[in-house]
Amino acid sequence: MVDPETLERIAARRAELDGLEEQLVKQLEVVRAERDELAVAIRVLERMSEQITEERAAAAPVSAQVGGRAVWMIPDREPGVEETALPPEYQRILAVVSKAGEPVSVRQVGEELGLEVTVKGKLEPLRGKLRKLDDRGWLRKRPDGKFTVRL
Repeated sequence: MVDPETLERIAARRAELDGLEEQLVKQLEVVRAERDELAVAIRVLERMSEQITEERAAAAPVSAQVGGRAVWMIPDREPGVEETALPPEYQRILAVVSKAGEPVSVRQVGEELGLEVTVKGKLEPLRGKLRKLDDRGWLRKRPDGKFTVRL
């Protein structure tokens, strides 16, 4: 027959191990949840990095080679240079600002163009295009950040 004191010690140790197992299961759940969150964070960061790269490419000065010389795809506004010299997307932007008849924000232009204006990242490429049109003399950016057509 087994000694009752030994059985009592075995039962106590078993209870101690059951408690330890319960703690480890909880810790494992926390570790797995955090690992899953990190995997999601990596995917989000990769997606954001792709968007930033695309936005920078869209905002970069566009030039091409013509006769061995670099020329702007968005020409400076000068006498004799018509709006038709602009790429179609820029013509649409210029038309929206012209049609407004008053200073417009980037968001207003985006709404008119059918962009998803609730997502800031969707407006940044448009902001870059408006700035290009400002830099080239087609639009004027006011101190309040709104754009008007230069006369």
